[in-house]
Amino acid sequence: MLFPTHLAIAVLLGRRFRLSTAWLLVGATLPDAVDKPLASLGVVDLFHTVGHSALLVVLAVPVAYHSRAGLALAVGWGTHLFADAFQIIVNGRLTDALFLGWPLVTPPTPLALPPVEFFWYYLWSPSFFVEVGIWLTLAAVVVADRRRGTE
Repeated sequence: MLFPTHLAIAVLLGRRFRLSTAWLLVGATLPDAVDKPLASLGVVDLFHTVGHSALLVVLAVPVAYHSRAGLALAVGWGTHLFADAFQIIVNGRLTDALFLGWPLVTPPTPLALPPVEFFWYYLWSPSFFVEVGIWLTLAAVVVADRRRGTE
């Protein structure tokens, strides 16, 4: 998913499950905040490595049990990973979802595009339309909230 959509998902989850939207946003930001700079600096070869590894669940679970803020942080991080894997699978690149097992496994033929090039590749892909649906859902929630007089 494109980065803003991870934030939209966090907002929707916060509204739906009454979790801290701020902590959901932090969690949803973490994977890209860690991995994009590392890849851009050449520390790692791919844009889905350390922060996108599902192996970090050993850290996420204790954080989630610590507090509601920790739960929101872990949920935000988890939804980021799920959304990225879902997007890859919907676009027909199933083996690229192996990023979830980094560093134990890596995708055999990763797309490995920098963020701007990825945006142009992604535009009009099948998962692009899923993102449009997410944004339309968020817009509908905001409109419904305003009609009820809440913000």
